[in-house]
Amino acid sequence: MVMAQALFIRLKQNHPDSDITVMAPEWAIPVLARMPEVTDSKSLSLGHGELGLLKRRRIGRSLQGQGFTTAIVLPNSFKSALIPYHANIPRRVGWRGEWRVPLLNDCRKLDKEKFPLMVQRFAALAEPEYEQPLLNIKPPKFHVDDELKSFSLNKYTLDLDQPIIAICPGAEFGEAKQWPAEHFAKFSNMRLASGAQIWLFGSANDSEISNKIASQIDEGYSHRFKNLAGLTNLAEAIDLISFAQACVSNDSGLMHVAAALNVPVIAIYGSTSPEFTPPLAEKVELLTTEIDCRPCFQRKCPLGHLRCLKDIQPTLVSQSVNRLLDLT
Repeated sequence: MVMAQALFIRLKQNHPDSDITVMAPEWAIPVLARMPEVTDSKSLSLGHGELGLLKRRRIGRSLQGQGFTTAIVLPNSFKSALIPYHANIPRRVGWRGEWRVPLLNDCRKLDKEKFPLMVQRFAALAEPEYEQPLLNIKPPKFHVDDELKSFSLNKYTLDLDQPIIAICPGAEFGEAKQWPAEHFAKFSNMRLASGAQIWLFGSANDSEISNKIASQIDEGYSHRFKNLAGLTNLAEAIDLISFAQACVSNDSGLMHVAAALNVPVIAIYGSTSPEFTPPLAEKVELLTTEIDCRPCFQRKCPLGHLRCLKDIQPTLVSQSVNRLLDLT
């Protein structure tokens, strides 16, 4: 969803007077609310992976007569093209996938060498089919409201007295994308000892790793360590991450949120690779290990050693923070 903003920016560049409505799952609405290019958003009342043929037809028909001239379908699934088809939207654009050519009247064959990055593939759909590779793609850039930021700051009794380092230890994909809890804790203690605050972000699903990290924080620094995992909603997390001087994250959605807020990002990659969806902040350090078995793109380490993550030491991550913040 963060990468999709590059498409919205491109559309507004090409069609400044256009209105952009985005249909997305309910959880994504706070993300869209931080994108100034988006005029309106509609919550898609379908579960993840749900086919819902009749429901999609009903949703599509409800959109008829609302003046939509173009539908751009980002997911590559057959079912994702059904709603604009049933809405009779005149122009329906997307990449080929899952036998959906009959549903899209501008259905394109993807050249992966021409568009190696997800952000390029999304932005390319704003252009005619046979355009040359895109140059000067504008990266995602969120707008955050000062009043909402202050509200979240007060709600969680946070302050800005010391510099803030955000850490995002969760990864829905699986443990092969999670830097170990003890590494996050050691890194946090290093930064706390230097006078920083640590704010930990994540969902309720990240409670196990976040509690492990919290349990290893030195008692003398605990007042400057804030475990917000499972407490904030996504909108609040976005607004609070915007206060951070840097963000240390696994390859996750919050990593891309931090990048879209132009927060310097230290991105830790285990089983996955930054070659397809790298964070697009101005200041980024990508940390990986050069072992033969990575990237394997597995949810769990097939060899059981998880060296691709364990070998990235907390000292190295702290040095990356120093470089991005121009600290000695």
